[in-house]
Amino acid sequence: MALTAERDDPRRADVVALLTEHLADMHATSPADSVHALDPDGLVARDVAFWTVREGGALLGCGALAPLDPAAGEVKSMRTAGAARGRGVATLVLAALLEEARRRGYRSVLLETGTDAYFAPARRLYERHGFQRCGPFGSYREDPHSAYYVLDPDAGTADPPSRF
Repeated sequence: MALTAERDDPRRADVVALLTEHLADMHATSPADSVHALDPDGLVARDVAFWTVREGGALLGCGALAPLDPAAGEVKSMRTAGAARGRGVATLVLAALLEEARRRGYRSVLLETGTDAYFAPARRLYERHGFQRCGPFGSYREDPHSAYYVLDPDAGTADPPSRF
């Protein structure tokens, strides 16, 4: 079966379970004041675009794009289910978010991720798709547990998914 990326509701039971796992891992690997992941309620805010990747209805991963200002958005709550890692799920989610950023006319897409070894695969993913390290943005502050990235979505290398 093909993987599909589609807009979704972060309050669906399977998504809530994946996001709960995500938040638990974030709190297990980072100090509480360095955890910036959103819970399902935070992901239903107006103008947040929430996407999932599914295969035959089974949830494999998710991510969101939240507006920072009229020209910029932030990637939030990227997560791939453990059993689906290594299958391109995160790339598909990221491509959907970057295409959403292009539709919105964003000139930059930013994100925060951890600096611990646990987050190394995420940092490699973002760097592979053209994200560059930058300083804190928005309400973020310098934090040894956080790495900040920026990308011009028109210059990104993530291939768009075959279906939105």
